[in-house]
Amino acid sequence: MNLSICQKPAELGELAGKEGAALIKAAIQKKGFANIILATGTSQFETLEQLLAEIDIDWSKVTVFHLDEYLGLPITHPASFRKYLLERFFIHLPQIKAYFLINGEVNPAVECARLGELIRNNPIDVAFVGIGENGHLAFNDPPADFETDHPYIVVDLDQACRMQQFGEGWFPSLEAVPQQAISMSIRQIMKSKAIICSVPDTRKALAIKNCIEGSISRDHPASILKSHSNYHLFLDEGSSSLLSGH
Repeated sequence: MNLSICQKPAELGELAGKEGAALIKAAIQKKGFANIILATGTSQFETLEQLLAEIDIDWSKVTVFHLDEYLGLPITHPASFRKYLLERFFIHLPQIKAYFLINGEVNPAVECARLGELIRNNPIDVAFVGIGENGHLAFNDPPADFETDHPYIVVDLDQACRMQQFGEGWFPSLEAVPQQAISMSIRQIMKSKAIICSVPDTRKALAIKNCIEGSISRDHPASILKSHSNYHLFLDEGSSSLLSGH
């Protein structure tokens, strides 16, 4: 694990974006294209901004997948992750080779199968991820499924996860937060050649401590990232505040 602790969330996102950009460019140089995964949520704002600022990435050679989407949420909803990526990222990159977004408004089994086939044919070079307040990775809440080989699965969102989404201002009430989502599976994320993980904010500090200093456990899903051979973790002063020796 390569760990960087930054003074501010903006610096965290900038460094994560630069590291990820270097990996994308290396993949393009090596084989002529790159396949990446993008995360969403408040933790990814600065990382995505930095990727867009990297003017020497040839986006016409990049294919993008994303991590998760709520079931039954229309793309017009402020909390839609499809809406998030379209407005914050893809609208600025008309030249991008391809992107495959999760549609939570169709039959979930059919959608999981569609996306699973696509990602099997496009092995991931760089995955950009975050870690939730409950230690989740994508929407794989604890106790997470470490065993399934399905690239995308339907998951139940636990109370802590739904509280986080409400607390971040995406929904008007806790009751409005969907109870299920389509999520990329743990095993699929771990197949990525490199993983860039951005985790700002004090409210993530306990999850970070559990995932870094504890054992790998389904109860702390993102702890599995420690076993990846090319894992880059970017923290700020808040998210790293409970680490031993900090």
